Order: sequence, then C-alpha cells, then structure tokens
Amino acid sequence: MNAGSSVGLIPVIVTQVEDVSPGVRLLRLSPEDGHYLPGFSGGSHITVGIDLDGDIHLRNAYSLMSSPYDTSHYEIAVRRMDSGRGGSRFMHRLREGDRLGVSSPVNLFPIQIHGKLHIFVAGGIGITPLFPQLEELERAGAAFEAHVSCRTSEDATLAHRLSGRFGSNINIRYTSETGRQDFAAILSRRPLGSHVYICGPSAMIADVRSTARALGWSNSHVHYEQFVEQKTGKAFDLKLARSGLTLRVPAQVSPLEVLEANGISIPYLCRGGACGQCETRILQSDCGIEHNDVWLSESVKACNSHFMPCISRADGGVLVIDL
Repeated sequence: MNAGSSVGLIPVIVTQVEDVSPGVRLLRLSPEDGHYLPGFSGGSHITVGIDLDGDIHLRNAYSLMSSPYDTSHYEIAVRRMDSGRGGSRFMHRLREGDRLGVSSPVNLFPIQIHGKLHIFVAGGIGITPLFPQLEELERAGAAFEAHVSCRTSEDATLAHRLSGRFGSNINIRYTSETGRQDFAAILSRRPLGSHVYICGPSAMIADVRSTARALGWSNSHVHYEQFVEQKTGKAFDLKLARSGLTLRVPAQVSPLEVLEANGISIPYLCRGGACGQCETRILQSDCGIEHNDVWLSESVKACNSHFMPCISRADGGVLVIDL
C-alpha cells in the first residue's frame, strides 16, 4: 500500500482468502493495529484502495457481507471482471498477509426495520449485502424472505451459505435450468407495509422495479442498490479552475480517483454515479462528456453543465471544472 491508494484510508491486512465459486473470491480484512474497525449496518459498503502498475491508483466499492455485530474484521466478495479496469484482477491476486487501505463504511441500502415484511431479490454478486441485512432482521424478530438467482449450482456457494444460515426463508433458483424468477409472483398479494430490496445486475433491478410499479407498489417501499461498472475511456486533462492546477486522468482511472491521489477531497458516498454527492459543475470543455451515471437528468447531460467525477469523464482533450 503506497501513498496513492492509502490517503485517508484505514490500514488493514488480508487475513483470509477463499475462492467460493468460479470468478468470485471472498476476502477477510482485519485492522492492522489489531483493534476494531468502524461499525456498520446491513447494506453498507466500503471502498478499497488499489495500486496498479504504472502508478495507477483506483478505489473500488464492495458491499460488506460480514456480521455487523463483529467488527474485528470485514468480509467482502469480489467478482473477477477480466474486461474491466484491472481492480478486480488485482483483488484476485491478493494473498494472506497483503496490506490494503479501506474507507469507513457507508450505507445507501439500509433496512427499513419497521416494515411488515421484508422481501429480498438478489442475483449474482448482489447476494453479498443480504448476509448482514438478514442477520439484523433475524435479531429484530422481523419477517423476511429472499429470492436468489444463480446461473448454475456451481455459482451458488454463497447462496447455499445464506440458506444454511437462514433456512427456508431463502429461495434459490438456477436460471440456466428453470429460467428467470417470476417477479410478479414474488411481489403479488403482499401485506400492506411490505418492503422489497433489490441487488444484482442492472437488467434485473429494472425488471423488478417495473413489475413493482405495475402492481401498485409505492416507490418508498422499493429499495435497490446499483453501482454502475467503472469504464475505461480516453485519457484527458482535468483543469481545476479555482487553483489553476491541471491533472492528467489516465484511460482506466476516474477523475475522482485522480483528485484523491493528489490529496484533493470532494464529497462522495457511492462512487457509482447513483448518490449525487460528487456532482461537479463543468465550466469549459473542448471535447464530449461520457455521462455514465444514473443521477443526472437527461437534460443536464445534454447540455454538459455538470458531471459525476466518480463514474463519468471527458472524451479526451481538456475539461475545466469548478473546483
């Protein structure tokens, strides 16, 4: 861990590595000082500092799947993305004893604890936040059920662990054998005061949300967590108008990560273009803007007046921002 990735982060040590299914690795991260890590609630995520070759510093977000009642360590699961920026490949090369830096937890996907019934719909790596969420609900004596989609039984190790922990409350479906979940059946005829929580691929989230709307579910009772996948693009220069500083943004690094690596802090929560915290005003650009977020309206994107530096970028050239 060097200065680029560790600025403002908590030093941790990798104390357990387990490949739980093809392409998915479970990592246990323990505090370097042997004490305790910051507390969190079910649905929280942390960001991990990642150093790649060529002095490239990334920060990727991962949902916490360990118990919120034991902060002697954090556990995360990382799906390997060979076509991505290189962060997941880095995480899959880690071994016990390696050192990292992690942020304090942030929760954009909390449980609505006073709900009548809690229904979870998860797919793929989206299963991870369910572990602490369901533990909280179990301790509170709340009613819940989870519907988990896995492509094959080989991909279902985490789902089986969830089922082993919470029994018949967990329904596992192998989509390669029986097709996708029947979201209408899952959401129909539910008691007033029920809440549904969705985490998984973007298409699945969109399907469940549209089904809920069609069935008359209130938006306030439909919750989802969606991190937009970081994309590579063209390198460009980021000019900070207030200080006059110009920073080079490499092809596989976000503007936010470049700012952080240079000791410049701006607010953020999700790092995935969903929370709106890092929205930044554009003052001038001699190129196009690649808007990859789900926060800004289409009209704002069209006029290129603002962008989200956590996930969006310029298409080459120079981008001048109000910072």
